[in-house]
Amino acid sequence: MASTLVQFRTDEATRNQATSICEQLGIDLPTYMRICITRLVQEKGIPFSMRIGEDDSATAAFKAMREASRIAEKNGIADMTLDEINAEIAEARKSRK
Repeated sequence: MASTLVQFRTDEATRNQATSICEQLGIDLPTYMRICITRLVQEKGIPFSMRIGEDDSATAAFKAMREASRIAEKNGIADMTLDEINAEIAEARKSRK
C-alpha cells in the first residue's frame, strides 16, 4: 500500500507537550499519529484513552490500598494474621445466613 503524507499545523508549545507525553509512553509523535488514524478508521470513532499520572489505574489501586491500610490501622486491625482475617470472614458469612 502506498504511503501518503498528512500534515497539519499546531503551535510549538502544544507540539512540544505532545512530543513529551509520547516519549513518556515510549513512542514518538509520528507513531502516535499513525495509531490514531488507524484506530479512528477501524473503530469509526475515537476508541481509546492514553493518560499519564493520577488517572492511571495502577495509581488508583495503590491509593485504594493505602486508604485500606489507613482504615485498618485506625481500627486496630492492621496486624491481623491471615487466619484471623479468614475467621472474621467466616463469622461474617455465618451471620448473613
